[in-house]
Amino acid sequence: MIIHGRVQGVFFRDTMRRRAEARGVTGWVTNRGDGTVEAALEGREADIEALLGFCRQGPARAEVERVDVRSEEPEGLKDFKIE
Repeated sequence: MIIHGRVQGVFFRDTMRRRAEARGVTGWVTNRGDGTVEAALEGREADIEALLGFCRQGPARAEVERVDVRSEEPEGLKDFKIE
């Protein structure tokens, strides 16, 4: 997914990592050069949906404009990383 808006410098990645780890979701999250945040998630559907809900809102200081979501085949990721 790609999260658009004021999403860098607002603890988006760290908050997402903590929430993903709490739900047993694996994947990664990274800041992109264009000011967006990109993430890949693997886990149970209900847990992914909960994290998507978080991404649509973001942490307190974020201003999410939109989230572009694309489904892909799982890669078998073992943990959740901030890249």
